[in-house]
Amino acid sequence: MKTTIVKIENPNEYNIVLGQTHFIKTVEDVHEALVGTVPGIKFGFAFCESSGPRLVRYTGTDDELIALAKKNALALAAGHAFILFLGNAYPINILRTLRDVPEIVRFFCATANPVEVIVAETKQGRGVLGVIDGWSTLGVEKEKDIAERKEFLRKIGYKLG
Repeated sequence: MKTTIVKIENPNEYNIVLGQTHFIKTVEDVHEALVGTVPGIKFGFAFCESSGPRLVRYTGTDDELIALAKKNALALAAGHAFILFLGNAYPINILRTLRDVPEIVRFFCATANPVEVIVAETKQGRGVLGVIDGWSTLGVEKEKDIAERKEFLRKIGYKLG
């Protein structure tokens, strides 16, 4: 077995969701779920098919995001992995909806941080082992940090007051 690191190309620091699914039907189901959850959502979604013709299957509402999703999915080339690029929405807006898509089996990350994907390769194919999401933690928050966290959540409208 060989392991490699695939760096997700995300030049504009879009939010992404990286996960695994199990069926080609995912492409249309994810599209319908996203447009039904966030009106006017801009996204690109790509899925690595792992049987049959083994193509990158894709959908979306924004050409740039679709192109990024296709390019990164092809670089991963890992069985049933998917990547979703979000333009005008955040993972917090759509993860609950994605969890309800029957074909999706797990998420590896949902982030706008730089992402490196650890991929294993055998004679049979490739699979995602895990991800490096952002940077290493430097310490534990102090009272000042707690106050700043709470203030930030209220400033962006995710908490009242």
